[in-house]
Amino acid sequence: MTFNPNADVSKNTARRRGRTAAVAGGGVAGIGAIAVLLISAFTGVDLSGLLGGATQGGETQPQGSVISECETGQDANENDDCRIAAASLAINQFWSENTENYREPTLTIVDGATSTQCGTASNAVGPFYCPPEEGVYIDPSFFQILRQQFGASGGDLSQLYILGHEYGHHVQNIVGTMQDYPNNGTGPDSNGVRMELQADCYAGAWIGAMTEQTDESGQPYLLAPTEAQIKDALNAAASVGDDHIQAQSGSVNPESFTHGDSEQRQGWFAAGYKYGLGECSVFDVPDGQL
Repeated sequence: MTFNPNADVSKNTARRRGRTAAVAGGGVAGIGAIAVLLISAFTGVDLSGLLGGATQGGETQPQGSVISECETGQDANENDDCRIAAASLAINQFWSENTENYREPTLTIVDGATSTQCGTASNAVGPFYCPPEEGVYIDPSFFQILRQQFGASGGDLSQLYILGHEYGHHVQNIVGTMQDYPNNGTGPDSNGVRMELQADCYAGAWIGAMTEQTDESGQPYLLAPTEAQIKDALNAAASVGDDHIQAQSGSVNPESFTHGDSEQRQGWFAAGYKYGLGECSVFDVPDGQL
């Protein structure tokens, strides 16, 4: 259980868009395909074309429907869609308290697949943030991929870590970090790797403070994480490390890293969790010391 069962989470603004059972090529199989899925995850770049394209058919919902089954913290504990939608209340509150002129991103729960300005959102792409839209897209069935294909536990707190990571990218966008440190290629000290590690740190900082966010009646949205839940989040961070992903195809090349290795991702998440946002100055760390 992650949420306070008595918390009022009905005021979340998440919406559901997409169509049912849209998976790249009608189904994803093989180590190469899974590597594409997880390399895509957390980037905001649609690589599903490498898998043969998404199944056609069905209508998208341009505006989306409200996540109506999400009223209480207990609902969030029982339903993946509601858990993500409800968590947005707490994380928006956190960032509004810690970022000047913060504005909330849109949050879309993807059902199958839907189009965005950054490409197709689906479980074949993974969760991502789309800067031009200032929007976060998550298909909760992606967590099944983490569990089934890469051994991640994919539990409640790991899902919130992933959400916190994508909101971290939103903060980087609105405060100018993305503009100040544009893409300069791949490699262990690249801006891309630093951007991802900072988003991990931001996610950890939010999770470390998440019991401080409350609904209008003063009920905390979230309960303090247990040691097992923190291990679950760290497990998710390790599962999306460049070295872990590349090892599935037989070789690891640090010069092609885009997100950081498993140890780095766990370390920066833990730094944010233990010490807060003040420890997330990833771009100030000298080369070779990340």
